[in-house]
Amino acid sequence: MTQQTSKIPISSIILDEDIYPRKGIDHRRVGIFAENIRDGFRFDPIEVEQCPASPDLYRLLDGAHRWSAYKSTGVTEIEAVIKDLDGNDPLLYAAKKAIGPRQLSEDEAKDTARRAYTGNSSLSSADIGKAIGRSRQTVDVYIADLRAVNQMALDIKIFRMHRLGIPQDRISERLGLARTSFQYHLPKMPVLANSANGDLSRGFTVAQVAQKHGWTDPMVWSLALEGKNDHDRFKELGWGFNTWDKWEWNDCDKRFGDDWPGRIPAQLIAHILRCFSKPDDLILDPMAGGGVTPDTCLAMGRRCWAFDMMDRPETRPEIESWTWDISSDQGLLWPVSAKEKPGLIIFDPPYFDKKADSYDKKSISGLSRKAYLEFIEAFLVLLKLNVKKKTRLAFINADWRDFQNTPAIEEKYKGGILIDDYLDILKRTGWYHTHIIQAPMSSQRFNAGVVSAMQEKNILGVISRYVIILGQEC
Repeated sequence: MTQQTSKIPISSIILDEDIYPRKGIDHRRVGIFAENIRDGFRFDPIEVEQCPASPDLYRLLDGAHRWSAYKSTGVTEIEAVIKDLDGNDPLLYAAKKAIGPRQLSEDEAKDTARRAYTGNSSLSSADIGKAIGRSRQTVDVYIADLRAVNQMALDIKIFRMHRLGIPQDRISERLGLARTSFQYHLPKMPVLANSANGDLSRGFTVAQVAQKHGWTDPMVWSLALEGKNDHDRFKELGWGFNTWDKWEWNDCDKRFGDDWPGRIPAQLIAHILRCFSKPDDLILDPMAGGGVTPDTCLAMGRRCWAFDMMDRPETRPEIESWTWDISSDQGLLWPVSAKEKPGLIIFDPPYFDKKADSYDKKSISGLSRKAYLEFIEAFLVLLKLNVKKKTRLAFINADWRDFQNTPAIEEKYKGGILIDDYLDILKRTGWYHTHIIQAPMSSQRFNAGVVSAMQEKNILGVISRYVIILGQEC
């Protein structure tokens, strides 16, 4: 650990209760220290670290009573050791320093142990015990219930990823588990399923079972619909099946996927799965966003490998972290090395310029028109190199016209990206379409004020969206 000693303004130091191991400040002790300071007594420097969220501030690691005493005597600067903990837990470091003058009370020790474990479940009982001055066995008692909940949460993550067909080595890596630890969890999977199935058989609804067991609705649907054909799955889910090549819904099914920019209806994904894949097929979603595709795959009995640049290991462990970076020296890279190849790819990229401000800065939505189309072309080439000859591609995108404030009669082709542009790129990269399905976006995206202004100026808005189904053979 690096450190430096310097005088810093006392006003720039805060007491962060998140990393303070004691229940409060002992004001009697502060008063004694203040008297000592007035008598000319010099204390050891306090210890601080820079606040993670506010680099101009420092939070106390050791010396809360000395700091309080100096403040009460009107001192404006204080001598401090500025610590760099190099990733070590600041709460446990502060706890270890606090037991120097006097032991933590039983309540303080238990509270600190529980807070430390909650913040970092990989901490061992021995490590926590050393910091708070308690034995490993005592810490085990302190955190037994938290550990049980954490293990259950881990089991649920494994169950979900296992259900989607993600290989064991990738599950282990994603969850930070050693292979030996992973093998310990696998036997619990049937027990989890039996418990939920038992409640379903007793007449509990999917939503009720999900709430009781801490599951997501799609996970429970994967059990409730197991063994059923696609027609019956649709019926159970309350989805009508569109027989024709126009798929239209006003709302997204909120049971599937997170609230996300450009959220797509689960009904649309389900139609693609029903028409162009079979149960247990492997589906690839390279830009999974809010997770509609893996959620729908659970309900439809498909396996799914999903990737996205937004890493959410706690809430979306099944969506593996990956950024498709065309600017790297090696060009676009494939995220996994696996013998099995997907039978269907659902490629729903962030649309050009739409909601660019809502996406990550690295999103392709914010690229220039030229760069966006170049990325699409490079990505389609990469797909061909990493999938089977019979793999189908469902490419979802929309016309983009810069219609803002422009009457329809004045619009020009230049600058737009239309379905024709995508079809040209697809054919050029060796993908040949078999179906072009209309799947318009809801006109409810436009509020009444916007619609009124558009009508006054004869502006035509865009709700067109297409699902283009392609193969690699003419």
